[in-house]
Order: sequence, then structure tokens, then C-alpha cells
Amino acid sequence: MSWDWFTDPGYWAARLAFQRMLAAIYLIAFVVAANQFRALIGAHGLLPVPEYVRRVSFRRSPSLFHWHYSDRFFAAVAWIGAAVSATLVAGLFDSAPVWASMLAWAVPWALYQSIVNVGQIWYGFGWESLLLETGFLAIFLGPADTAPPVLVLWLLRWLLFRVEFGAGMIKMRGDQCWRDLTCLYYHHETQPMPGPASWYFHHLPRPLHRIEVLASHFTQLVVPFVLFAPQPAAGLAAACMIVTQGWLVLSGNFSWLNVLTITLAVSVLDTSILRVPPSGSVELPFWYRILVILVTALVVALSYRPARNLVGRRQVMNYSFDRLHLVNTYGAFGSITKVRHEVVIEGTDEPELTTDTVWHEYEFKGKPGDPRRRPRQIAPYHLRLDWMLWFVSLSPGYGATWLPKLAEKLLAADKATLKLLRHDPFEGSSPRFLRARLFRYRYTTWRERKETGAWWVREPEGPLLRTGTLGPEGTLLPVRDA
Repeated sequence: MSWDWFTDPGYWAARLAFQRMLAAIYLIAFVVAANQFRALIGAHGLLPVPEYVRRVSFRRSPSLFHWHYSDRFFAAVAWIGAAVSATLVAGLFDSAPVWASMLAWAVPWALYQSIVNVGQIWYGFGWESLLLETGFLAIFLGPADTAPPVLVLWLLRWLLFRVEFGAGMIKMRGDQCWRDLTCLYYHHETQPMPGPASWYFHHLPRPLHRIEVLASHFTQLVVPFVLFAPQPAAGLAAACMIVTQGWLVLSGNFSWLNVLTITLAVSVLDTSILRVPPSGSVELPFWYRILVILVTALVVALSYRPARNLVGRRQVMNYSFDRLHLVNTYGAFGSITKVRHEVVIEGTDEPELTTDTVWHEYEFKGKPGDPRRRPRQIAPYHLRLDWMLWFVSLSPGYGATWLPKLAEKLLAADKATLKLLRHDPFEGSSPRFLRARLFRYRYTTWRERKETGAWWVREPEGPLLRTGTLGPEGTLLPVRDA
């Protein structure tokens, strides 16, 4: 039996670029986990892992932390994942035996799986599943001194198709503004975390906003089908996706979603003109070929429900049909928020509340706060607390289980929590009282920007969390405002 069909040397360089980019995203994801877990899901965090694994079985959330949890152990898992990812970025396994290369790629996948499955709402974003699904397929791509297997390359195209087409379909089935081409009149202003250029994108002429929407529809609803065409058509489709995803990187902060989508698109590029595989390319072992065929069959079987979801009337987005996130559904912004609200948390160290009490505002690293502060470029780094506060601004129910705990942590000047902030107005000391208010934000006009230097105009709309202080047991005790 001839195995000539099994690999394609024309994608050698594309595979190498894909692996480097994916490893870099893994590295960022593990650093994010290491830097933020203590305050969010640590033993004394807002939603502690130990409490979660006591009520949720291993079968429902496969994770190393079902067998043991401590903050030190979690940190070790995160930093080991970061270290292995760094070796993959550096290409230290490029010439390893096939089994060693597979093991090296399986380690970050298994470790990040363990983190995501106990991360609760903090890890409920679509790009977590996307990283895991992409990482699982990367295990079977083989080391650099082998030609990449065709079946895995096609599975990566199928994944990219679902990411783009799923996002396009959820838009067409969702908000009317996607169909009348007006969603980007609002989106650059109301997106979860604007970037430094978002203000300028918002102020583009409205006809350009309509062109943006049309380009999005074309890239997500038409171009994905071209991924399955012969080259160079498939490569041109991938290049189109790379351009549109780069546009999204410039216009906002969506963690590593856009960079990872670009990474998937890179795997589709026919780089035969750059083909420079090592001389004497290593022969792939028979067991590996059989394993790739079995994995392909598994992914095809698991694709039934995600594929049905794509064409079903009740399409769900960012959902995993299996516990290991092997084949998932994707999509975002089926509906667009047309008015921006922000949660503003304030404290005071005055001993009593009066009508003259001076309140001091906590500043977060990414989300809008001080109207004069320009939005920052955060992505592909992911500020999980900032993102969840955006959801709270849409509906307070998103923070029902953890927002009062956040207030308690700030009142106690918890060091791990304060590390998630950009500015603590009390410089590590405990305030006496704390409150959270909801503000209406909008971008300044060109004239307002020139006259005031501000990026935002904001107005208070009312309380979100009642003014409180720490009770005798360290719990939040509501008090009456002056």
C-alpha cells in the first residue's frame, strides 16, 4: 500500500509557522493563568477551585485539580505549561522523534485543559475552547523534519470554517443591524474592551461602517467554502481571513481569538515556494499514520452535532459538545449593544458617610474608567476580570455570585485582587466603605476631544452594588448612604 497521499511537503513552511504561532499563544495563555488565578479561582479567590471540584465531578470537568489542589500546585501547572510552550516557540522539538514531538504538544494541551475545566465563568470564553481544539490537532502535525499529514491539515481547515461560518451565521440570525448593515455604527464604541484605535474606527464615515459589515459577511459566509477548493483559491481565502482578522486586532481587544484565527488561516497557505524541509526527511512510523487516521475519524464523528448546529435554527455559539473540547461551536456578537455602560467601583476611607464624602475610584487595566485615559492595546493578553465587568454592565446577574466577594476583597485590601487593578487609590490600605455604580459612557466627538483631551463622556445612572463595609466576619455589610 502506497502512503504517498498521507503527507504534503508543500505545507511544510505553513505547518512550521502555524506551530510557532500556536505555541506563542499557549505561552500567553499560561502566563495569564499564572498571573490571575489567585484572585479569581485560587483557594481564597472569588470562585475557588476547591469549592468547585467538591460539587462537580471529574467526568463533567476533567482536570488534574480533582486529585489535588493548592495554589502552589496550580502555579506549578501554569508555569510548567508556559515553560513547555516556550520550548515549542524556540523549536526545541523540531528534530525530535515523532513520539517525542507528540508528547511535547500534548503537555500544554492537557495542562490547559485542566485549567479551563475548573475555571468556571472566568474561562467560559469561546477562545478557550478554540485554543484547546486547535492544540489537540497540533499534537498530530508531526515534527519539522517530516512533511505534515494531509488529514490533519484538512481538519484545521474544517475548524477554521466553523469559526468563520459560525460567526457569520449567528450574526445573520441575530441582531437586525447585521442585516441592515448598521451594527458598526455602535460596535466600536460598545465592544467589551476598546483598543487605542477604536475611537478612530468609531468616527469613520457611516458608509465605511456599512462596507465593514459587508466585508465581514462576505468573509464569514462566502469565503469559508473556498477553503475546501484547490490551491491557490484556498490560500487566497485564508489570506482574506487573515486581513479581516488583522482589522479586528486593530479595532479592539478580543484576547487571542483573532490571533488564533489568523494562526489557523496560516496553516492553509500553500507555501511550496518556500519549501525547505531538511534533507533526508524522516520516514513516518506506521503506528503514527494509523493514529492520525483514527483521530480524523473521531473528529468527523464528533463533528455531527456542531455541523447540525451551524445549519439549525436555534444555533448556539461558543459551546462544547464534549468534555475535552475536541470539536466545538463558535460565534460572537449575534446581538450588538447600542449603549455602553461601565461599572465604576469607588471607595472612601472616611470614618462616616456624609453628603460631602469624597469617593476615590479604582482603575482597571483594560476597561474604560477615567474618561481622559486612552484605551490600551491588551490583546492577545486576556484581562478576565475586566471582561466579566463588561458583562455585569449588561446585566447585574452576571456578577451575582462574585461581585459582592470582589467588594469584600477590595475592602480588605487583598493583595492578589489589587494586582488585577491598574490603580489602587488607597495604595494598599483598606478603605472604610465601598460602592459600585453604573455609568453611561460614550465616545467624545472630534470637537470634544480637541477641547477637553478626553476620550469618553460619562454620566452616572445609579447604584449597582449598595454601599457597604466589612462586617465582623469579613463579609460585606450594607450600610445606609448619607
